[in-house]
Parts: sequence; C-alpha cells; structure tokens
Amino acid sequence: MGRIADLLAKKGNEVYTIEGTATVYEAVKKMVERNTGSLLVTQGDQICGIITERDYLRHIVLEGRTSKTTQVREIMTSQVICIDPNYAVEECMAIMTAKRIRHLPVLEKGKLVGLVSIGDLVKQISQDQKYEIQYLTNYITGKYPG
Repeated sequence: MGRIADLLAKKGNEVYTIEGTATVYEAVKKMVERNTGSLLVTQGDQICGIITERDYLRHIVLEGRTSKTTQVREIMTSQVICIDPNYAVEECMAIMTAKRIRHLPVLEKGKLVGLVSIGDLVKQISQDQKYEIQYLTNYITGKYPG
C-alpha cells in the first residue's frame, strides 16, 4: 500500500491558497489560471476552509449571487478534513468516497505540506495495480527472479 508521503514526493507539494477576504471572482480566476478545482482558504498560515467549483455552483450560480462582490469566506466549506502524510492512499480514497469530497489537505505536525485530489489517488492506485499485475504475471509464467 502506497503512502501519501510517497505520492507527494512524486507529485510535488505545491498548494494553491487564497485569503477568505478575497472575492469569489478572484478565487475562480485563480483556479482557472492554475487549472485546479479548489483553493485552500487561509488566514495567515492557518487553513480556515476550502473553496471548490462545487461551492461556486451552489452558492453563486444557484443562489443568484455575484462573484465580484461575494467574499470567499461567505461560501467556502469551513469543515476541512485533513490527513497525515502517513495515511495509505487507499485509506484516503475511502475517506473521499465516504465524505463525497475530492480534495484532502495534508498536514504534518500542524503544518500544510500538500494537497491530494481524487485524481491523484486514482492515478496512484492504478499505477500500483499495474505493477502488481506485472509482478504476479511474471511469477505465474516463471519470469519471476528467484
């Protein structure tokens, strides 16, 4: 089972953030520029929420609000589920599935060290399974070294 720390070592630990006082328009613009579906909302160096495409659709589009005058903190999801780098990839997939979320901030000793998306996890699980299938195929066909 792969660990989140290993995934971040390959993927990198760049995290896109925005202050809660920024407008939703600024957040959406930043998401588009960075080609990402979420931004962590920070106050200083503390995480106070997350804003996602889904938040935009629910609170701006469906409620008829204006993104240029609405602050991020007004529509963000404030209950952010975070994980530790020692979590297993499969464990994180289970959390995302159960909670119906697509992003998990990674904290180590209270410090933000990365963010993983459901796409990152699917890619990692797929790579792990591909390796395991090749290993088992080699074992069954006698190509296994040993």
